[in-house]
Amino acid sequence: MTSRRALDRDILRLAVPSLGALVAEPLFVLTDTAMVGHLGAEPLAGLGLASTVLQTAIGLLVFLAYATTPLVARRLGAGDARGALAAGIDGLWLALGIGVLLLALMVPLSPLVIDAFGADPAVGDAALEYLSIAWWGIPGMLLVLATTGMLRGLQDARTPLLVAAAGFGANIALNAVLIYGLGLGIAGSAIGTVIAQWGMAVALVAVCVRHARAAGAALRPGRTGIEAAARSGSWLLLRTLSLRIALVTTVVVATGLGTPELAATHVWFAVYSLLALALDALAIAGQALIGHGLGAAQVERVHAITRRLVGWGVLTGAVLAVLVAAGIPLLTIVMTSDAAVRSALPLALGILAAGLPLAGFVFVLDGVLIGAGDARYLAWTGVLNLLVYLAVLPFVAGLAPLLAAFTFAYLGARALTLGLRARGSAWIVTGVA
Repeated sequence: MTSRRALDRDILRLAVPSLGALVAEPLFVLTDTAMVGHLGAEPLAGLGLASTVLQTAIGLLVFLAYATTPLVARRLGAGDARGALAAGIDGLWLALGIGVLLLALMVPLSPLVIDAFGADPAVGDAALEYLSIAWWGIPGMLLVLATTGMLRGLQDARTPLLVAAAGFGANIALNAVLIYGLGLGIAGSAIGTVIAQWGMAVALVAVCVRHARAAGAALRPGRTGIEAAARSGSWLLLRTLSLRIALVTTVVVATGLGTPELAATHVWFAVYSLLALALDALAIAGQALIGHGLGAAQVERVHAITRRLVGWGVLTGAVLAVLVAAGIPLLTIVMTSDAAVRSALPLALGILAAGLPLAGFVFVLDGVLIGAGDARYLAWTGVLNLLVYLAVLPFVAGLAPLLAAFTFAYLGARALTLGLRARGSAWIVTGVA
């Protein structure tokens, strides 16, 4: 029986450094939000729409990391290091192919996507200006997802942390120069983020290639491996699609409330994304440890890891709730200069803080079941949870009730379905497959 102290050490060894890599994209969005927010309400609201589209694309394809981590970890746990690295390299090729395809499709479709939100013309123009540039960073960002997933499966969370820290620093410097120094406005924000994303991708791919060569794994794409990665990710795609529909629906409803409400919602989701992924760092540790444990057929250890992760998730959520509540006045000032947006933020951020312990429970169990390969259950219950949320939305009116419905009705439904599954043993399957 593994001691609690040993379990905590293993969890924190992966979770703490995973936090840096995991929050890279939300930190980019948060930095862009703070800098663009001082250009006015229209650019900030436009950034909100563009970021919603980009985050939807990246969120739908997060399976590139979430499917790769347990695949690599299981093979490593079963003693097949070469096979683990081959699976990771195939995931990189899949990410690059999807990224190039997405870029080719979405650049010409961006005007139609923005028009679908029905925003004011000035807001739509700002959103399109940002989005048309930002798509060029998507292949790089998908490579970042795949490489971090591969490295986490290899039980290496430190390298993605170092690269994410460098990318975040570069993004801040580039945005400051391009937005204000060169006067490029919201376009400068997009350019800086694209450069930072590709820099991170190149650095992480180089590390993964070095690992593969050292183990004698092939660098060329393998059809079997790519098909396996795509197949394992298909259920996760459906699960993630339900999550993104819930988010986009919330933004669409906020758009109908007015520009200040939409801008406040963007700030809310920027903070939420950062904090949620900070909680998900524990889930990422769970993915790697659960996958490795099941590959090695250590069922008792898998159950023990799950119990400790749930405790850590709820406790971390509670700590973050206190920090957010205490930081509401500062966040309100930092995120925007617009008076109407500032007046809406305190209550919105208070709702966010109240729901963080529940979010900790949800994100941790989600990661545990992903690590176990229980993607089919996550997909179908994800659809069910979405239907519950959509049924609640017609009964809310105003920004605060909308955000409360997302926080408690939607996350509450996810907590119920995840908790019921984790109590049983149907998700425990040992071996490489």
